[in-house]
Amino acid sequence: MEQDKTTLPLDAQIEGILFWKGEPVRVKKLAQILSSTENDILASLEILKQKLEGRGMILVFKEDEVMLGTAPQMSEVMENLTKEEFTKDLGKAGLETISIILYKGPISRAEIDYIRGVQSNFILRNLLVRGLIEKVTKPNDQRSFLYKPSFELLSYLGLSKIEDTPEYEGVKKEFEKINEQDSKGDKIAENLTIAENPLDDDAQNIENTENGNRNESADARN
Repeated sequence: MEQDKTTLPLDAQIEGILFWKGEPVRVKKLAQILSSTENDILASLEILKQKLEGRGMILVFKEDEVMLGTAPQMSEVMENLTKEEFTKDLGKAGLETISIILYKGPISRAEIDYIRGVQSNFILRNLLVRGLIEKVTKPNDQRSFLYKPSFELLSYLGLSKIEDTPEYEGVKKEFEKINEQDSKGDKIAENLTIAENPLDDDAQNIENTENGNRNESADARN
């Protein structure tokens, strides 16, 4: 059977996903995303590993997770880039992301993306490299991570604790209001969906009653 020319090989698709994610991904998750088996994913990862030899990237494995990393030969170049990043301004995206983490952390990447309205992979990696934020394991899910301010960030801002952040309580409450509004919106939509059937039942009952009254009137006339 001829392969669809618009479909990339499995190893190439995995490479694209790992590049986009920019963080460790479980083999099981890759299998779910690509509608494949874990054995096929592992075999394709081995192919990808071989294809990356002699290039600037490598596959980094840890238990059942894998991610893209830079080749050891790139260490000097990466060190220079890291130093350059430290000397650059954070920019609007960096300040925006730090503010969210300061006032709402610990927070997941998905929540940060939702608040900002854009993907935050690269800016989060930048902030991690600078040591301004840190990544911790989510308490109720050891496979997920949360982001929170680092000691270095608090020191840089001259804060003895997070609560000393300007207008901390007020901003925190605003975030909570947004969460409540989102939750109410979801609940209203759910209730409207549930309420559709009772309304239909009431309408049917009224119609049945009217039909019954008509039948009784007709019998009386006869």
